[in-house]
Amino acid sequence: MSTMQVQPSKMKIEKLEKLRDEWDESPLARPEEEIIARYERLYTGCVNDVMRQMCLTNQALPPEIMPLRDDMKLAGFAFTIRSSADPTVGGELELRVKMLDELGPNMVCVWNANGTDNASHWGGVMTKMSRAQGVRGAIIDGGIRDTGDILEQGFPIWYRYRTSNGSLSRAKITGYRTPITIGSVLIKPGDLLFGDIDGVVVVPRALVLPVLVEAESVERNELEFKDWINAGLTPQEVHNNGGYF
Repeated sequence: MSTMQVQPSKMKIEKLEKLRDEWDESPLARPEEEIIARYERLYTGCVNDVMRQMCLTNQALPPEIMPLRDDMKLAGFAFTIRSSADPTVGGELELRVKMLDELGPNMVCVWNANGTDNASHWGGVMTKMSRAQGVRGAIIDGGIRDTGDILEQGFPIWYRYRTSNGSLSRAKITGYRTPITIGSVLIKPGDLLFGDIDGVVVVPRALVLPVLVEAESVERNELEFKDWINAGLTPQEVHNNGGYF
């Protein structure tokens, strides 16, 4: 009888680890400022539709995350932050200082509060410091306060709720510049975030330029479709000419 023992096979997770844990913030082929300006001339529905054509159907953040003012529009590159409920205080302020030092131009702070609903994660002082560092706006899957101050500073922000409660002794930062999820959307540092009145979409960094070029083409086509409607074409005629609704 053979005494050879069969070793149990190991779970192979290398591909999953690469997909989830790694990211690339290499420079893009066009200047960041140009890319941002071009995205901000679009609207989220158009960009979302283009990603759907690419079989990316899960790129919109939860609908509860909406702009502080309807006319706010924001594009920029993700500086990711995550936190969780925590009644302790030690180390939090020191970590926030370190984090703020790493902020820079063309970034958008995007914050996953992991379901905390009794603390604000962003306020007036954070806004002022972030603006001084060149940050373009913030997307908070959590709470904000000092709302009047934020409005006076003209800072584009998307958020889930408001509360006067500060975060100290209620929540702590657990990491930043690391992949996060908001809802079921994966966001990596350097991905492009684009927000308007209809919410926020996430464009993976590797697709920032292809999505932009195609979205600009789609928007031009939609303007032509609207001209056809203004000219009196029927729905069937618009469809026959390549239009869609």
